[in-house]
Order: sequence, then structure tokens, then C-alpha cells
Amino acid sequence: MENPIVKVEHLYHRYTTQWAIEDISFEIDGSGVVGLLGSNGAGKSTTMNIICGVLKQTQGKVFINGIDTLKHPVAARKYIGFLPQKPPLYPDLTVDEYLRFCAEIHWMDRKKIKTAIGEAEERCGITHMKDRLLRNLSGGYQQRVGIAQAILHDPKFVVLDEPTNGLDPNQILEVRQLIRDIAEERTVMLSTHILSEVQATCSTIKMIEHGRVVFSGSVDEFDSYIEPNTLYATFDLPPLPDELMAMPGIRRAESVGSHGVRLTYDGDRDTIKLIIRESVARGWEMTEIKVEKSSMEAVFAKLSGK
Repeated sequence: MENPIVKVEHLYHRYTTQWAIEDISFEIDGSGVVGLLGSNGAGKSTTMNIICGVLKQTQGKVFINGIDTLKHPVAARKYIGFLPQKPPLYPDLTVDEYLRFCAEIHWMDRKKIKTAIGEAEERCGITHMKDRLLRNLSGGYQQRVGIAQAILHDPKFVVLDEPTNGLDPNQILEVRQLIRDIAEERTVMLSTHILSEVQATCSTIKMIEHGRVVFSGSVDEFDSYIEPNTLYATFDLPPLPDELMAMPGIRRAESVGSHGVRLTYDGDRDTIKLIIRESVARGWEMTEIKVEKSSMEAVFAKLSGK
């Protein structure tokens, strides 16, 4: 059976007398983007740094592609690409020089370095900048170079800490698309405080608060965490709530304005189909029906206890 790309078991860490994280366990497998959420001081950065081998945990184990990071740290890091919040760039080097330096740090085969650099530059859209000094690049291109060094050695797991921080709206859209492209072939963990970033980029979410995992699931599950299985429908000739309550699968119905109805239902798609059929049969003239989702901000606030 294939190992998960990341497996965290009962992870603890403390600074002096205060525990930063306590009993964190989860697994990550397959391609796609995993959002790592958490308030400031929640333990998110500590967890991320331990996974990437930047920090040694107090207790617990981390496995990267089945390799124990404490017993075999160098072997485990070969599978990891890491972009800190501030890209670790050397401003007096050109893009090519910097990526070659990064390749040598990763102990890449010298015969493969030139090809790997070319592929990373092309993937990140910086080929035309390869002879430019890093100090002369815009923030967006510097971020692209940071991502290029994270994928240069073809890791299976890439960790990006606030990758769109400080970028303008156009640059944010470009970097988001780049992250999605990269995640087609590997697992990407994206740490961010921008909830719209998670919604636009991620497929699953891990949220840490007060040093513990408080949520682990899909983005859709996160969105419906507060009010699961709620529908909103509008009709030109709206039915009475009692008429809807009499239908199988409908648990609660309330009128909203002159044409809207909010329904709590059993979560079955067949119930939605039944409402549509009944609307046609009874002449309610439905104009809209949708599954309601809580705002990510509201869910984040609830999970963080604020």
C-alpha cells in the first residue's frame, strides 16, 4: 500500500514553558492544494516548520512519503519544496545563478541541473527573466522565482507560506493559477490568512486553533459547517411554509421576504429534485434554488472561538 505523502502523528511542541501545538495528527495524500488555516499564534507556522524540517518537535512523529523526518531528515527533505513567507532570495544573483545555487543545495545530479532550471523557469513563466538580477524584479516575479526554487528538484510535497502576500490583484491571479498548475502533479500545502485565497485555490482544509486541529475536510464541508443542508428558493407564486414542510426530506421552512423561502432539508439531491417537480406541478413558478453556504469568515470565527 502506498504511503501518504505526509503523515503527522501526535505532534507536540513547546517554546520554554508554553505549548505551541498539542496532539496534532493528520494525513495528506494525492495531488491538489491543501489549505492550512489558523489565527496568529494558533500553531500553524510551528506545524508547517516541523513538517518541513526547519524546527525539531518536542514530541510526535512526521513521515514524508513514509520516511521518518527525525531518523532520516536528509532523505525526507528530498521530497519537500518550501517557500517561506519572504522568498529566500539573494538580490545580487541573476535568476539562473540563484536557481543553480538552489539546485546544488539540494544535491541534484549536476547533469540534470540545467534541464531542471529550464523546466522550472518555463513552468513559472520567468524564462525571459533568467539573466536579470533578482533585485531588479517586481514582487510578483520574485515570488515566481521563489516558487521555482521550491519545485526545482521535483518534490512530491510543496509548502507555500503566504505566497500572494504583497502582490497586486493581477499578480495574485497569476500566482493562483501557477499554484493550481503545480498541484496537478504533486501535493501543495498553502498557508494563508486570506480566506478568499483558500476558496479560490484549495480543495481541502486543515485548520489549527489553540495548538490543535479543529477542522479537517473539504472546502465545501468548511463552507457548510455552521448551517449544513440549507436551501434558498424563490418563487413568483411562493407556497406556504406548511406546504413545503409536508414534503418528505424538508425539516423546516420559513418565508424570506415576499418571494423567498429558506429550507432545512436532509441533504439528499432527490429532495431538491422533488421541490422542483412540485413547483412545476403546483404552479409555484420557481425562479431560483441553491444550496446555502456560510461565509468562510463566519466559519473561521466560529472555529477559532471568536
